[in-house]
Amino acid sequence: MSYGLGAYKKTAVETASKEQILLMLYQSAIKACKKAMDAIDNKQIALKGEQIGKLQDIIIELSNSLDFEVGGEVAKELSALYDYILYASTQANIKIQKEPLQGCLNVLNILYQGWAEAIKSLKAANNNPQAAPKDPNDTKGKP
Repeated sequence: MSYGLGAYKKTAVETASKEQILLMLYQSAIKACKKAMDAIDNKQIALKGEQIGKLQDIIIELSNSLDFEVGGEVAKELSALYDYILYASTQANIKIQKEPLQGCLNVLNILYQGWAEAIKSLKAANNNPQAAPKDPNDTKGKP
């Protein structure tokens, strides 16, 4: 049974678009953050460390994928948020406290929702060019 699930997950990742992979990474980070918080509640110190390690690995991967030339100010802001998550999760790990992880979870949820909405809007615009917002500076076709 677990082999089938593993094969399914591998196929899902290998066939996913860049956008889907981004959302999967955020989902995995959120899941690891929640598991780390549960581990703290249940005094499962080793599990807390494992889950915070997973969270940090994902955040480092997201941070390393930022393109500051293309992303400009957005990439800088994301980098700062990723730095915050790494710092707060490290503090949670050292101090065995949930509160810093709650801050991480809040940021991750906001980022996930923002990206999901942006991807949805982009897909809608690509599927229906008429639905895309018009540039107010575009004077083509006007007398």
